[in-house]
Parts: sequence; C-alpha cells; structure tokens
Amino acid sequence: MTKLKNIKVVVSDLDGTLLNTQHKISDYTKSIFQELHNQGYLLVVATGRHHLDAMAIVETLGVPVYLVSSNGARIHSPNKEELFAFNLDSDIVKAALNVEIDSEITVVLFKENVWQTNKWNERLNSFQAELKYRPELVDYKTLEDFEAIKIFFSCDNHEKLVKLKDAVLTNSSEYLHHAFSLPTCLEFMDKSIDKAVAVEQVLEKEGFTLSEAVAFGDGFNDLQMLSASGKGLIMGNAPALLKETLPDLEVIKTNAEDGVAKYIASKILDKELV
Repeated sequence: MTKLKNIKVVVSDLDGTLLNTQHKISDYTKSIFQELHNQGYLLVVATGRHHLDAMAIVETLGVPVYLVSSNGARIHSPNKEELFAFNLDSDIVKAALNVEIDSEITVVLFKENVWQTNKWNERLNSFQAELKYRPELVDYKTLEDFEAIKIFFSCDNHEKLVKLKDAVLTNSSEYLHHAFSLPTCLEFMDKSIDKAVAVEQVLEKEGFTLSEAVAFGDGFNDLQMLSASGKGLIMGNAPALLKETLPDLEVIKTNAEDGVAKYIASKILDKELV
C-alpha cells in the first residue's frame, strides 16, 4: 500500500460520489470521515446541490465540514455561517431563458429558500430524503423576479439538453458557463463561479493550498476541482467522456462500492481493506 503524502485536505462531491445509489452516505463512509476528522484533516463537501438540501446530508457525517454548494455560488462554514454568496442578476437569467425550450425539459431556478420550477419532477424530488428545500411551481411567462443562485435544466434526452445549452450560450456566453453534472442535468452558473474557485477560498482561509488536497468527483461540474487539486480522483461510475477528458487522473471504485471511503482508507489512513 502506498500512502498519499502531503495530503491535508479531503474534498468530495455528493451525488454519484460520496452518496450511494440511494442518495445516502453509508455507515462505512461515515466511520472513515470520523477517522479523518480525528486525525486532523480538513473536510470539504463541494456539490451542485443547494445549501439547504446539502446541509441535511452533510450533517449525517457527524463531523465538522465546510460546504461549497450550488457549484461554488455559496460557501458555509462547519457551523453553518455563510462565508460567500453570489446570485445571478435577474436580467441575465431572464435572457438565458428567452430561448426555445423543449416541453420535455424541466426548468429550475435555485432561489435562497425554494426552487422554482415549471413542472413537478418526481425524479428530482427523489434526490432529497426530506424536503428541506422545497419546490414551487411557477409560470416563467408571468414571473417578475428571475434572480437566482443558478439555472438548472433536467431531461432524460441528453441531445435536447445539448441543443438547449447551445441556444443559451448563443445569448449569454458573456455572463454564464455551463456544466453537465449528469448527462440528464444541465446547469448554468456565473462565469466567475466554479467548485475549484470556492474550494480554494476555503483552503486560503484555513492556511492550505489545493496542492495539499485530494478531490473526488463524477461530473463535469467537478472538472476544474479535479484538475486543480493535488490528487484528483474520478469515480468508476462517472461518464466515459469525463474519464477521457481527464486521462491522467486515476479512476477508482464506484459510489455504490463506497469508492471514496475505500480509497481514503487505503491511501490516506493506511488501513487494510476488509
């Protein structure tokens, strides 16, 4: 077993990474994070989820964790203090949505306390065990305030999302950048926002650098974070295109196999795997 050297920080995405296929953190993973905390590692969760939704999950780890949410538009300290917040201007969001959107696509605006959507989507709701972050059905034709943390589109047909992505960027590439967190999920954030930038802010505050961090992820919204970290690790369940885009990065076990925890156990905590 070769132990990773000079790693002081562990950064992980949630969905498809730290969470298993039931969108939960396994007891084994919790025990490994408890040990990381006991040994003095700084812990950061970096997710596309909204902070209200993500906090409920992160709390189940039972250890102090910095939370980067909405792909970097919010940062919260382990005691839930808001350290950074950025919202998209109403006019920018309105312009981005002023394109032809296929009727199969679910549109979501992340607001501070609710997510506004044009249709009820059972699959999106299933990502929350308890609805801490509630949906609100709206008609975008009559909505007045479009200010949002991020814009989110969901559709089972990836090609329809690709077409939409191109249409939105034709209007708004000056202000927005995009990421496919999953092939079925397209997200738009302000150009200054991404997980790597936010994680770096946390590390600066704590006196660390990204070179001292190991990062785990499975989506294209993790790309900058995985590239910038001292050691970036791609989940086995990540899309093939992400693995091809970052060919130098190691691919580990899947989220269904506790890939993050098992890697940490063997390579950071130097434990024998059972």
